[in-house]
Amino acid sequence: MLIFDADDTLWENNVIFERVIDEFLDWMVHPELDRDGVRAVLDGIEAANAVTLGYGSKVFLHSLGECLERLRGRAATAQESARIAGWAAAFDGGRVELIPQVAETLAELARRHELLLLTKGDTEEQEQKVTASGLTRHFRGVHIVAEKNVATYEELTRAYDLVPASAWMIGNSPKSDILPARSAGLNAVFIPNDHTWVLEHDELDPGDDKVLRLSAFDELLRHF
Repeated sequence: MLIFDADDTLWENNVIFERVIDEFLDWMVHPELDRDGVRAVLDGIEAANAVTLGYGSKVFLHSLGECLERLRGRAATAQESARIAGWAAAFDGGRVELIPQVAETLAELARRHELLLLTKGDTEEQEQKVTASGLTRHFRGVHIVAEKNVATYEELTRAYDLVPASAWMIGNSPKSDILPARSAGLNAVFIPNDHTWVLEHDELDPGDDKVLRLSAFDELLRHF
């Protein structure tokens, strides 16, 4: 069984958030903090909100508003709130940009193996992206979860009666795709994405021979 992450593994996702953050940082001039300082405040707010509110564009826009209020020491004005709300248009789930060779590679892998899709975030938002991707037909099951932790992988293993040592989790996030899957006994394939969200970064054990590291998605065909 091959289990695939979605955002930033099958299609580009965080690059859209980064474009909005760049615009936010251009706008959010602070008398004492430079861009890196403002970004650090925003990262801290996002990390806290991910725990209590989850993921997705709505939580992200909420975090931008919270960051503005914290840095300016007051509530956002109607004009400021409207500007933040206007960034929602960047996250139109009706279209996605597939990463190169994903469609062709998945089509071939689906002829060789059973595939699952495992993604986290806002259910409605993720469903829209999965549908827009046109990839659903390749997967035996599509699972949208609030968090991808060890318990998530253990539950998926039980649901499909998987032998962990024969299953592979494929993704770009060390924090959500690789480390918890390995802790649950699965193998993993790490395919880095230059735009991976900073909060999804983590250190991988270079000596773990159950983690296959690839540089491009279509390299999967040489191993599976």
